[in-house]
Amino acid sequence: MRTHYCGQVTESLIDQQVTVAGWVHRRRDHGGVIFIDLRDREGLVQVVVNPDTPEVFAKAERLRAECVLKITGKVVARTEGTINPNMVTGKIEIVAADLDVLSMAEPIPFQLDEKNVGEETRLKYRYIDLRREEMQKTLKLRYHVTRTMRRYLDDNGFMDMETPILTKSTPEGARDYLVPSRTHANKFFALPQSPQLFKQLLMMSGFDRYYQITRCFRDEDLRADRQPEFTQLDIETSFMDEESVMEVMEGLVKTIFKETIGVEFDYKFQRMPYSEAIQKYGIDRPDLRINMQLVDVADLLQDIDFKVFSGPAQDPKGRVAALKVPGGATMSRKEIDEYTKFVSIYGAKGLAYIKVNDLSAGIDGLQSPIVKFFPDQVMEIMARVEAKDGDIVFFGADKAKVVNEALGALRVKIGEDLNMINGRFRPLWVVDFPMFEEDEKTARVAAVHHPFTQPKATTEEILNHKDPVQLLSRAYDLVINGLEVGGGSVRIHDTHMQAAIFKLLGISDEEAQDKFGFLLNALKYGCPPHAGMAFGLDRLVMILGNIDSIRDVIAFPKTQSAACLLTEAPGLVADSQLAELALRFRKFGQEKA
Repeated sequence: MRTHYCGQVTESLIDQQVTVAGWVHRRRDHGGVIFIDLRDREGLVQVVVNPDTPEVFAKAERLRAECVLKITGKVVARTEGTINPNMVTGKIEIVAADLDVLSMAEPIPFQLDEKNVGEETRLKYRYIDLRREEMQKTLKLRYHVTRTMRRYLDDNGFMDMETPILTKSTPEGARDYLVPSRTHANKFFALPQSPQLFKQLLMMSGFDRYYQITRCFRDEDLRADRQPEFTQLDIETSFMDEESVMEVMEGLVKTIFKETIGVEFDYKFQRMPYSEAIQKYGIDRPDLRINMQLVDVADLLQDIDFKVFSGPAQDPKGRVAALKVPGGATMSRKEIDEYTKFVSIYGAKGLAYIKVNDLSAGIDGLQSPIVKFFPDQVMEIMARVEAKDGDIVFFGADKAKVVNEALGALRVKIGEDLNMINGRFRPLWVVDFPMFEEDEKTARVAAVHHPFTQPKATTEEILNHKDPVQLLSRAYDLVINGLEVGGGSVRIHDTHMQAAIFKLLGISDEEAQDKFGFLLNALKYGCPPHAGMAFGLDRLVMILGNIDSIRDVIAFPKTQSAACLLTEAPGLVADSQLAELALRFRKFGQEKA
């Protein structure tokens, strides 16, 4: 139907006849000559329709934006003064000899170059929203990323293999999406939160390097970087430890950045223990482009009368930390109040601060309502945080979890608000994660990652450890610009260690067999040491494209309420369908069986 894409018609085709097809981007009538900017996925080309071709001209007169055309004509050079240097095709135009209207378009609900179109409108008419240049660029970028992934992994001996979508519900940290079975009454399939167990089974089956670009499903509350269904690059390897996996995966990431956006990393990615990340940044996925750190000051404040600080300083589970903001002393009271309100989201009861006006004047050069409560310690605190004139120092004092989350988030927000982000990308491996964490609801321990992660301990040490929360795991996350791009671990391949982990987590033998019996049985028949990783494709594309919302890197995303405005899903189904599934349902407030 066409010989070239619109964006590929350049001066190399002058005096040749071409056929192009696409959408009317805009139509202009200039004194009897009609100009059409025709658009397809590769760009725009200008088409000229002259009145000396009356049939073609008559068709062009009734066109509007987004009509679909096929045009045949001769490529000619634009005259001096009409060249558009901002277009790849800006030095030529096509003189139309024939024009077919393949589809007329009604007036569209918003113009493609319209600013501030509401997200609900964009998602309802997603097929129109996807025609916009920025969305076309983003989805092309996504394609280039997946193509690069496949090529790199293929070249490094990995095999692309599928795993089931309809599977068994297993506890993996989030709610499952359940699918009722028609042929097995009162039983349900679950959509996979990840292919974790199946990829481990593939290692036990002898396929030592597996990968899959796969869909995953989690019924959880959403935010800017989450969706109920998302895509990840899933990877598993046999006979490789964490060092080997991180080396190969680092090569993958470097290749993706180089081949998709032309960014080269000529250095080995930094590594940081989890404990250091929490201590310095309050979060296990720090954005290293922001040159601010949390500094512990609890030891200086344990004996003061100001209980707001001394209480958490004396609490083994408490923390008192300071965050110095260079040049922040110019903040107004209103701005400080806004930051105080911001940290309250994370449970902070307030936000103490000290403005550093003149250090040479000692305590008299500090401006704050709190310095009077610890005058003997305040200058030592200023020295510890390396404060300078013109800085502001914020304080967090509470349970360590509250302080870490509040000051960690404040650090990022201030960094963004004050344009303190240095550099474009800062990749980081976070390693030595805790194996377990306390579950406040059950007063038991829970796995930080999943119960198949191998600890940095023997089976005997696991069973006899007095404080399992202190145990470390052989897990690793890749963080770029404050986003967790991927994570993985060495897996357990020994039945005795797996049983020890289940026991520590309070999972009985019966429950373990019910939930994971197929995996536990497979471990008995010769399981190689194995390790793996998964990358969030959507998040990775967000970073590469400098995009704020995950919904803008997915062709057909859900809203924050997990609904599809385009198809109006989820929706009601017929009573007959529910009856086939032996489900109970409600109609007009009446329950039926």
